Amino acid sequence: MDDAALLAALRRGDEAAFTTLVERHHASLVRLAMMYVPDQAAAEEVAQETWLGLLKGLDRFEGRSSLKTWLFTILTNRAKTRGQRESRSVPFSALAESELDSDEPAVAPERFRPPDHPQWPNEWGTYISAWAEIPEEKFLSRETMDVIRQAITALPAAQRDVITRRDIEGWSAQEVCNILAISETNQRVLLHRARSKVRQALEQYLNEGLQ
Repeated sequence: MDDAALLAALRRGDEAAFTTLVERHHASLVRLAMMYVPDQAAAEEVAQETWLGLLKGLDRFEGRSSLKTWLFTILTNRAKTRGQRESRSVPFSALAESELDSDEPAVAPERFRPPDHPQWPNEWGTYISAWAEIPEEKFLSRETMDVIRQAITALPAAQRDVITRRDIEGWSAQEVCNILAISETNQRVLLHRARSKVRQALEQYLNEGLQ
């Protein structure tokens, strides 16, 4: 169901349409709220307030943004207000800037050849081992998925949130930028750093299986 059809159904009071929307986005709303409020319980309350805000505001929604963007904007505003009231709110943009200000390389420098290499200066010096030798079921195993989840959980907050939305929840780059209020450049850098760390953790795990 596209935005127009979903919006029309919601305005008609279609409970199935609302249930679909909740199932699609509630968990993500709670995760985003956790960036601003002190605990899971508060994040759940903010998410519930967001759903009420959406229902009350349906007649005023003009469709200038996607329904999803509008929903998460409501959440962000309510979460910020709640966080400020409880002295917890840290704007996502501030978290992102603090991570971007660090000198953290996206890829470990030792993975590259030195600048004075006679043939391939600054090119990759070490490569991932022959993953083609690893059975497909190994990649799809629960243990491998756990390694990926643990690697994402260990990421700094802004990187974790961006990679979760882009690579797990399937958000577009523009949606991430709009809802989290960060630039396209910052979104790209955070995503690249996050992916590099997750790939490194996965590489280490899979390489152990080849030894």
